[in-house]
Amino acid sequence: MELQILDLGLVDYEPAWRLQDEYAAQIAVGTRPPTLLLLEHPHTFTFGRRGNAENLLWSPEELTRRGVSVHWVDRGGDVTYHGPGQLVGYPLLRLVGTDHVGYVRNLEKVLIAALARLGLASGQISGKTGVWVQAEIASRCKPENRHTCPERTPSRCPSGSAGKPAKIAAIGVKVDANGVTRHGFALNVNPQMDYFDGIIPCGIADYPVISLAEIFPAQPEMDSVKREVLRAFGEVFAVEIRPISI
Repeated sequence: MELQILDLGLVDYEPAWRLQDEYAAQIAVGTRPPTLLLLEHPHTFTFGRRGNAENLLWSPEELTRRGVSVHWVDRGGDVTYHGPGQLVGYPLLRLVGTDHVGYVRNLEKVLIAALARLGLASGQISGKTGVWVQAEIASRCKPENRHTCPERTPSRCPSGSAGKPAKIAAIGVKVDANGVTRHGFALNVNPQMDYFDGIIPCGIADYPVISLAEIFPAQPEMDSVKREVLRAFGEVFAVEIRPISI
């Protein structure tokens, strides 16, 4: 099976959401092949179907000051952050012989394999969605590595979070009545991590979040991360990767 890849760059959340619906309808009737959208969003908080408004910590005035838009959407899960420097992937696939949970586990496997090739060991945690970095690896997060998020306080750095794993990628999906997937994953490459201070990510207050830039002295380039994610996606989902331009 062939998978078309569209690298859209920086895209506002609403247009990307509408594009997913448009492409998913085409995939359902067979006029478009399976497609993976790769992109970044401006500063955005999204709440999923299990979203709790109490997990939004910033006031409307602070959201405006920081240029953050807020959206309630139809994916699973609670609240998460999207922003520049974060690789977002929206796979639009028709699931055949794979249940919803199995699909989510496969997305996790894609990111775990990609991160391994970049030199970072990560994994899954039973009962929690997403990709996680164990505490001893997250402890590499040092103040000198946090050059992109100067407003983030040392207490938020995973090195001081009681030895708990840190989340490096969030996953939230929707599978529609035709079996076509929407939404997907968000991998923290080099975003401004202080924006996570405005929410309780995924409604989990006692686990930190982390980025590649906070772990590696020399962070991987976004293009390198995309390349490894695509390679892993092709292997896990047994698809042929075909980048195209629009």
